[in-house]
Amino acid sequence: MSDMNLPDLIAVARGDRPADLLLKNAGIINVFTSSIEKSSVAVYGNRIAGIGDYTDAAEIIDLRGAFLSPGFINGHIHIESSMLHPANYARTVVPHGTTSISTDLHEITNVSGMAGIRFVLHCARDLPLDFFFQAASCVPATHMETSGASITASDIRRLLKWKNNIGLGEMMNYPGVINAFPPVIDEIYAARDHVIAGHAPGLRGKQLNAYVSAGIYSDHENSELEESREKLSRGLFLMIREGTSEKNLEDLIRLVTDKTWHRCMFVVDDRSCSDLLRDGDVDAVVRKAIGLGLDPIRAIQLVTLNPAEYFRLHDLGRIAPGSRANLVTIKNLEKLDIDMVFYNGNLAAKGGRYLGSTVVKTPARLMKSVNYKPFKPSALELISKNDHFPVIEIVPGQIITKKQMVKIGRGEFQPDTARDLLKAVVVERHKATGNIGLGIVRGFGLKQGAIASTIAHDSHNIVVVGAGDKDILAAIEAVRDMQGGLVVCRDGKPIARLPLPICGLLSTEPAEKVSTQFEYLERVAAGLGKLPPAPFALLSFIALPVIPELRLTDKGIVDVVRFKLLTVV
Repeated sequence: MSDMNLPDLIAVARGDRPADLLLKNAGIINVFTSSIEKSSVAVYGNRIAGIGDYTDAAEIIDLRGAFLSPGFINGHIHIESSMLHPANYARTVVPHGTTSISTDLHEITNVSGMAGIRFVLHCARDLPLDFFFQAASCVPATHMETSGASITASDIRRLLKWKNNIGLGEMMNYPGVINAFPPVIDEIYAARDHVIAGHAPGLRGKQLNAYVSAGIYSDHENSELEESREKLSRGLFLMIREGTSEKNLEDLIRLVTDKTWHRCMFVVDDRSCSDLLRDGDVDAVVRKAIGLGLDPIRAIQLVTLNPAEYFRLHDLGRIAPGSRANLVTIKNLEKLDIDMVFYNGNLAAKGGRYLGSTVVKTPARLMKSVNYKPFKPSALELISKNDHFPVIEIVPGQIITKKQMVKIGRGEFQPDTARDLLKAVVVERHKATGNIGLGIVRGFGLKQGAIASTIAHDSHNIVVVGAGDKDILAAIEAVRDMQGGLVVCRDGKPIARLPLPICGLLSTEPAEKVSTQFEYLERVAAGLGKLPPAPFALLSFIALPVIPELRLTDKGIVDVVRFKLLTVV
């Protein structure tokens, strides 16, 4: 409690000194006893001094029976997926009750390395939102792609000593863990005394045992009920995810029982600015869980006490003497109708309106990150060696894909919109290597045109899906001209775009403007065919070679199950 005069805090707790803030007549959500306690909360500085019949304070707010909750903790979030500058991200999520987040920043780190981490943490210093970060463990995620930077075990040792670090970020290279690859093991050794987050899609049996034995604490890649049940039984904290393109809550909520709830938490992982504005942040997951029948107090425990205990943040996620005064008032518990949000004892939002300042500054070196080697149109020709070709099949509502062997014939592949067989392209954009990965994808439903993005997890090269090379090439060039972003092309020219000039990931504009542009972009894209929901979110995961079954990187087609590049073109 170096940020607090402890004798004064104790004096307020005894009732011998006035509080700075008194929240009286509150229905306090007691996350320890799973009950509602009708009382008042005295705050001194940034700490809760006590709970009880306090009456004297510099400021008194009568809650008139409204509920008082600990501030919400989003235990696994990639803020880059919001496409918002950190200041605008805080402006968007704080009114929804989020007062703390855990992020490993591996998206911006893959593009710009330590400079990206410093940029976000520098922005966070003046925001009413805790940015707890985990050292990015997989930069790049695998050897089968090209990223803009690399983080070594030595770098991780340095990052673990930084202020607000709470551990090692999701260990996505699960084959590297299971097979004890030396660089991966070195990173785990570096973080052995810290919380190590997991990433274990589909792991069962002995492979799961091998992964957990390395000291992994949690997993958010949970989509199937029995797989998730097994992970709980092997000691992993279960992060139940409900994001923009990853929706697992309805399938997994039945695992939250009186016997298991203390090992579960709700997270969003990736959530677009539009979803944040329309539905909310982790509060939207709590609200949906309540709608699915989960007790409201239990749902709140999964975004307060549980993530705080998991991350060893013992002064957060609770309303108790000595804890940080991050608090949320709720008018209607069943609807989770949020009114006031307090951060460190100060009012940060009220009635959905953010009360903090929004200063958007970005180092110039992070604004020029699209640097690919010029190429001729012939570089986009996909020549198949065999009659049958491995096709990436999209699974709507999930980020996993399926591998399908489809008959296309030998020679140059031409997109077949009748069979929904489209060309996918990944262009390396960090080091001008000239790498271009070519593949075939099914599930985007394009009848014409192309869509492209520099949000391409996790190395964030340029990823494109299109019905013809003319539009694919136009989309790549449009992304270069914007120095990053999302684009829709038709008839060889861009017809809608969203610039993301900060590392090709983030906008400098407010959430409302970014959301308007993004939603227009999706409407225009929808006019190119019968596209699935959240097509740009799905597009962003085409190049992620640590999620089964088939992916495409700048180095080629990746069979994730076999963890190898395929030589088929």
